[in-house]
Amino acid sequence: MTEFRAPLRDGRFVLYDVLDGESHYASLEACEPVTRDVLDSILDAAATFSEQALFPCNRAGDEEGCRLTDGVVTTASGFKAAFDAYREAGWAGMIGDPAYGGQGLPASIRLLAGEPMTTANMAWTMYPDLSLSAIHALGMHGTEAQKKKFLTRLLAGEWTGTMCLTEPHAGSDVGLLRTKAEPQADGSYTITGTKIFISAGEHDMVDNILHLVLARLPDAPAGTKGISLFIVPKFLVNDDGSIGMRNGVSCTRIEEKMGLHGNATCELVFADAIGYRVGAEHQGMRCMFTMMNSARLGVGMQGLGVMELAYQHALPYALAREQMRSLSGPKNPDGQADPIIVHPDVRRMLLTQKALLEGGRALIYYAAFKSDLSLYGADASKADAEALLSFLTPIVKAFLTEAGFECANHALQIFGGHGFIRDNGVEQLVRDARVTLIYEGTTQIQALDLLARKVLLTQGKALIAFIAEMKSCAADARQPLPDLAAALDALAEEWGAFAMSIGGRAATDADELGAAAVDFLMYSGYAALAYFWVRMALVAKRSAHRDAFLDGKLATAEFYMRRILPRAQAHRLAAEAGAATLMNPAPEAFAH
Repeated sequence: MTEFRAPLRDGRFVLYDVLDGESHYASLEACEPVTRDVLDSILDAAATFSEQALFPCNRAGDEEGCRLTDGVVTTASGFKAAFDAYREAGWAGMIGDPAYGGQGLPASIRLLAGEPMTTANMAWTMYPDLSLSAIHALGMHGTEAQKKKFLTRLLAGEWTGTMCLTEPHAGSDVGLLRTKAEPQADGSYTITGTKIFISAGEHDMVDNILHLVLARLPDAPAGTKGISLFIVPKFLVNDDGSIGMRNGVSCTRIEEKMGLHGNATCELVFADAIGYRVGAEHQGMRCMFTMMNSARLGVGMQGLGVMELAYQHALPYALAREQMRSLSGPKNPDGQADPIIVHPDVRRMLLTQKALLEGGRALIYYAAFKSDLSLYGADASKADAEALLSFLTPIVKAFLTEAGFECANHALQIFGGHGFIRDNGVEQLVRDARVTLIYEGTTQIQALDLLARKVLLTQGKALIAFIAEMKSCAADARQPLPDLAAALDALAEEWGAFAMSIGGRAATDADELGAAAVDFLMYSGYAALAYFWVRMALVAKRSAHRDAFLDGKLATAEFYMRRILPRAQAHRLAAEAGAATLMNPAPEAFAH
């Protein structure tokens, strides 16, 4: 694949025609106003930057990777130049507080602008995206002095940030961490410990890196309740803002990964490194979740980007590659064979990609709008928006990354042997995509969060609200799209009953929760996309200016509801089989 084109038309269709973005941005308070002209100019600029600066160095990131020499990481050809252009264009400070050099735009704008960047070069995008998480955490929990000293440099794109959670012995169980923080007389702390899998933990694109590190104070209680958050700069910062001496943090290795070679995944050793507490003592997890929730939407966007790039690989190839004849007779009689797009199963794979991709785009844009409303909406609507965002975040993160990996594999299958070799870039996409199902909380962790915390613990408040939207849409579609409307209405009724049935079983056997969680999450993802496909089909059906693009929406909606949505029933039946099928076999029964 020699070029990438940002999917501007489909993005604008979702933004303006489906989600009424103009009204959304007009309703926001206490942030910079965003008109359609402003948003379009941002999206156009993001597309140009992604196509011209990021995609051309994507292959170099995979082939060259990162090199560690004497504790210094050198990134691949083109990466630093792209970051310089990113900083000079002001992308780093889009959503930051203007008091510290930010542009004050709504949170969704950065996510939307980041879509083509993530699609064009996921490994590169992780460097600035980790900074975005640090910006959120410092903006919400940092002191005035910390914001002036650190946040201003992040918003200027002069420095980058990381999240330092994972330790070698603990993995995803952050409550087991051992990194220590010892208070000093001047109010600072010395941080000692080892962190692994730290994305963008060391690189050559900026002069300083700010590590946000979870650690324990000497009197901290065990588990997650005893964790505090600290900012630990790679280089200490003098009172006048200049860079001082090297801090006690070093990169001792970069992981040899199956994919994402362009991003340095580091082991960092903190040896009496100077750090500064962010937020209250023992409230590190609360502060970190400010970063994690932002990062999880970002990883969901990575899943969407994988789907987009997979489709942009697969579709042109299917149109051009000639192999065998159509089962119903030659479609290219002047050639020796027909293009493979005439074969039904190639069409199945292409339509699956298109259906998951375009439905996923509507889902994540909708979630981004809820993020805006939770921050800048009318006071009466903030709590409801926050609840819906909280409910949707694990679905966005887990379902879209699972779908992204599936779509990458469909692209490889369409290419056949030409996908398995390196020439066409599809195998890189499969390798890069795989980690998205793991980091920032695995699919299994997201599933437990969704079912236990976001549904059962809240008595399904946000789920009920989302189901109400589905039923309203089904009622609106009953006349123009009767079959789709009936399917959506039945699904809305079933989703709530499904959640209640799991809750009833889990009340007497906690293993029922774990046994059903992933199936419930996947069911929820398919159900959410069904809602957005009916919404998109309604817009297409009612349009006075039908064209091939809108006809494609109607055809794909029909395909999704008939060919993809039935997967939800398989997940429901599996979940309802209960925990006994998993938990009854003795360990000896696993012998092979």
